[in-house]
Amino acid sequence: MQGCADVGTGFGSVGERLLQVAYGSEERAQRFYETQMLDRLNPTMREFIARQEMMFVATADGEGNCDATFRAGPTGFVAVLNDRQVAWLEYRGNGVLASLGNIFTNPHAALLFVDFQDSIGLHVNGRAAIVENDDLPLPGPSPQRWVRVDVDEAYIHCRKHIPHLVKAEPAAVRPRGGDYFHVAQEPTPAVEAAPPARRRWWHRRSAVAHDAP
Repeated sequence: MQGCADVGTGFGSVGERLLQVAYGSEERAQRFYETQMLDRLNPTMREFIARQEMMFVATADGEGNCDATFRAGPTGFVAVLNDRQVAWLEYRGNGVLASLGNIFTNPHAALLFVDFQDSIGLHVNGRAAIVENDDLPLPGPSPQRWVRVDVDEAYIHCRKHIPHLVKAEPAAVRPRGGDYFHVAQEPTPAVEAAPPARRRWWHRRSAVAHDAP
């Protein structure tokens, strides 16, 4: 997400620039940087985000291990705070906190909004921060916390390969995913458990008294 120092627009990672030279796509890439990328959200982008009901979120931890996830909610569940900041609600989930854990150690995050009815998408890349609910009082149902992103890059995702989907009415009752992929019965890698809590002296005395003949 950080631009190269010798690039006029400031967009594009070092890896992008090196491969553009290697693969001969410099002119096309530069044209895209200059005509389709911003370091902020223009009015059309802000309006687009305000009507979305879902997005994809990519994060990585401090060692570069990546995670991609899906977020959804009612129209406008991602709040556009201004032309350089957006925020979304974080509710109670499975307790793993994969995305928040990554953001805690590495603030870089990438958001992808896809409108499958208009068949168009918007990328928003930036630096994320965890904000407790009391520190960002916005209208609507109370979440556990928010994630706020300071925008570094915003650009279009071409409609060429985005399928056109028709929105269906939501089901009255939607069952939980549960063990859809039948993982519960599979052997899994050993996970290091937290060390056992130290037993108090009265617990030890009780155990000895119980075991005594």
